Amino acid sequence: MSTSLLALEVNHLSVNFGNVQALKNISFNVPTGSIISLIGANGAGKTTTLRSISGAVERKGEVKLFGNSISGLEPYQVAGKGIVHSPEGRGIFPNLTVLENLKLGTMTGPHAEDHFDQNLSECYLLFPRLKERLRQMAGTLSGGEQQMLAIARALIGEPKVLLLDEPSLGLAPQVVKLIFEIILKINREKKVTVLLVEQNAKQALKVSDYAYVLEVGTISLEGKGSELLNNDSVRKIYLGEH
Repeated sequence: MSTSLLALEVNHLSVNFGNVQALKNISFNVPTGSIISLIGANGAGKTTTLRSISGAVERKGEVKLFGNSISGLEPYQVAGKGIVHSPEGRGIFPNLTVLENLKLGTMTGPHAEDHFDQNLSECYLLFPRLKERLRQMAGTLSGGEQQMLAIARALIGEPKVLLLDEPSLGLAPQVVKLIFEIILKINREKKVTVLLVEQNAKQALKVSDYAYVLEVGTISLEGKGSELLNNDSVRKIYLGEH
């Protein structure tokens, strides 16, 4: 892939958990304005990759944001640079209201608190259901609404790069379709670069400009999303087609 206008450069990333090597010297790029997906089986290293980029786990290698190294920064510093991580399992606070959860999103962006009202109004356009439930406890939302809340909270932090980990996990098919439509809007209308980890390979590849297949901590295959959708190995192993 071209090295011009890269939002993220991940170079020789390795992560060990004790004697287990979770990531093995992987390198990939995320061009500005793109949607890039990481797909693979459980345990392949997808979530670890996102957590490494956001500074949540110790790793070897280098990560650059718009050409500047962010290696060695603490997670809050990485977030302050513009990388916002929406984690697997949504990570909302169930005993806080929807509005209180959204306000917590201002803690990541350096100017997000000043722009909260404007960003909240924009979130209403993407997530009209949340506007109806602002005073509701987040733990009482449906699974789909909780995922919308997690993504909306990330957007409140004014990300330049949004790391999305398993946004469709545990959701009904019609809700999954809606979530992916929202991801496309975030990318195209809000001009947010997206790095997506997703078990639902078919949906991920449909929206991705480019994708990488992770297998036991290494990149085994890469290509345009449309190309991998038609790759025989990907169709058989990850799409359940024969």
